[in-house]
Amino acid sequence: MPVEESGYKKRGEPKKFDPDFKGPIQNRGCTDIICCILFMVAIVGYVAVGILAWSHGDPRKVIYPTDSLGQYCGQGKLEKKPLLFYFNMMKCASPMVLLEFQCPTPQVCVEKCPDRTSTLLTAIKNPPDWEYYKSYCREDPGNMPVPQILQKKLCPAYLISSKPFLQRCFPSLGKKGEVITVGDKETFNDGDKIRDAKDLVAGMNNATVVMEGRQVAMKIFEDYTKSWYWILICLLIAVVLSLIFIVLLRYLAGIMVWVMILLVVAVVACGIAYSSFKYVNLKDTVGSNITLKELGFQPDFSVYLHIRQTWLAFIIILAILEVIILVLLIFLRNRIRIAVELMKEASRAVGCVMSSLFYPIFTFFLLTIVIAYWGITAVFLSTSSEPVYKVFNETVCPHARQTCQPENFTSSAMKIDCPKSECLFAFYGGETPYHKYLILFQFYNVFLFFWCANFVTALGQMTLAGAFASYYWAPNKPNDMPAYPLCASLGRSLRYHTGSLAFGSLILAIVQIIRVLLEYIDHKLKGAENKFARFLLCCLKCCFWCLEKFIKFMNRNAYIMVAIYGKNFCRSASDAFFLLMRNVIRVVVLDKVTDFILFLGKLLIVGLVGIFAFFFFSGHTDAFKTAAPSLHYYWVPILTVLVGTYLIAHGFFSVYAMCVDTLFLCFCEDLERNDGSAARPYHMTSELRDILMKDTDAARTPTSRDETMQLTAHEKTMEN
Repeated sequence: MPVEESGYKKRGEPKKFDPDFKGPIQNRGCTDIICCILFMVAIVGYVAVGILAWSHGDPRKVIYPTDSLGQYCGQGKLEKKPLLFYFNMMKCASPMVLLEFQCPTPQVCVEKCPDRTSTLLTAIKNPPDWEYYKSYCREDPGNMPVPQILQKKLCPAYLISSKPFLQRCFPSLGKKGEVITVGDKETFNDGDKIRDAKDLVAGMNNATVVMEGRQVAMKIFEDYTKSWYWILICLLIAVVLSLIFIVLLRYLAGIMVWVMILLVVAVVACGIAYSSFKYVNLKDTVGSNITLKELGFQPDFSVYLHIRQTWLAFIIILAILEVIILVLLIFLRNRIRIAVELMKEASRAVGCVMSSLFYPIFTFFLLTIVIAYWGITAVFLSTSSEPVYKVFNETVCPHARQTCQPENFTSSAMKIDCPKSECLFAFYGGETPYHKYLILFQFYNVFLFFWCANFVTALGQMTLAGAFASYYWAPNKPNDMPAYPLCASLGRSLRYHTGSLAFGSLILAIVQIIRVLLEYIDHKLKGAENKFARFLLCCLKCCFWCLEKFIKFMNRNAYIMVAIYGKNFCRSASDAFFLLMRNVIRVVVLDKVTDFILFLGKLLIVGLVGIFAFFFFSGHTDAFKTAAPSLHYYWVPILTVLVGTYLIAHGFFSVYAMCVDTLFLCFCEDLERNDGSAARPYHMTSELRDILMKDTDAARTPTSRDETMQLTAHEKTMEN
């Protein structure tokens, strides 16, 4: 066999002329049935996991504090007691607080924090004080003597004037010069001896560290409740902008592409100018020269905007981005002209299938359901554990940290061995089979989330590919197109190719879950000293990132081939791969340049809406100060708007991207099937033929020209 023929064979057989082929095959059968069944079984299992989680979970565990018995403060019979009171705050200084999220001291839910400082000994002698004091006891001690009350830990040994913070009572500490005070006094009586007020600091710090994350989460939630309608307005603006750009691309593709490019350059330049202006203005401001490393992490991001180094970082990042864009524009200027013409052809296809512009709304709706189901199930799974009680003791005890039952702890052997020990609520867990396999349910929840999300995305790609392929292969456009190409394509995808969609999305989900596990391992090894392990992990993360990108690219083209020919996933992926390899120059020259242009369009919309959101929510503009809500962290709605805007713009522009990819793949097949003669006419429009063939002829190297001549000669030989 000649060398050129063997090299040609390695890249697959080209498509042969078929006079009966007129676009997506109508008579087709179901593909990848086994994977379809597996996907259905997995969905049923996912629903079962959700039902289990919802029957065991209780989201209140992440919102409300719990007393020593695991009861929720402010809920149920404790509805009028929303605050948590610690008997001895100094016990919270134990390192176990950070490990078990619970202080080794009795805790009760109270109506309000104590507003006076006293001891049990002094309060029990005065009936009015004793009546007030008993509201902070676990139960009414009656006429029990003080030593017995303290031994059974029914009441705290002392009360300290406190204030509510994070739904908990913390001592009201102050300062007199450099001396820490509590209730305007430097000391307090804990029932045994006089202590310094500073002894309370360690316990308060530990308890605060445990609750800070929850407090930040609650503040973020509160910001969402105040700004959700403004966020929706910003996202609505993003939808309107995206629609305007899409409509203008339909009629003014050439002008809009260049306007888009120039606006992106202008927006980035404005960002550089504004950052430079802020950097210069902060020159003489006190405290602005502190470094980001010295400042550390701050939940309130507005603090960083008062630091010069922050604006310097913005200048550098935006300048690098601007240089990259300009360099790409200079080197790709000729290719961009060709890509503009390809965009015009895509606009004509979108114009014939106008319903495709609204298909991303359907995809977004399905993705919202998948994300909501995953999030709710994750919360219920994480809160479906039962209260676990452990033995806490001030002194050394052989039973310390062992599990116990509060109902019969008083008469248990543990209590007899350690008289001063207490059976207190420690954390939520469980020893039932459900709780033992809880981590597997969480893993299954994450895996099915990736699988279902990829399936929804794949369904959208195959549906759009089928619709645009109907446009391309129609001999007389648009008269020979089916009446409802998008609905017909969606029906074919679900009826015949659910298995192929599940197969492709399963491969991608496996790679994504491996990436999640690598990120988890990397997080665990951050403090490790083994540099080789860190290097190996970094290489694995990089390889799997590249693998995910490659699989996404191949899946996308495989779905196009499935939509056209109705073959199984593996056969379609193989055909798409070899077809692209036979036209690798066109892929690099044209297809990716179009992706770059569409990316600039997304960047422009995100930039415009993001700038508006920043000036609105940050309150830096006088015109918006009265309308903008008062927020803890104004970066919360801004980030939400940026992410939401990108998703919206990506949804609309993905229609064009899928259209370009489908037309490009069909064009490559058209060149192999037909020769432009009267017997074998091209299905492409004359404009598209002039664009792509002229450009690729100019870009082709001498070797590739000779190779093409050899391939053409080989085709004629095969025909003869």
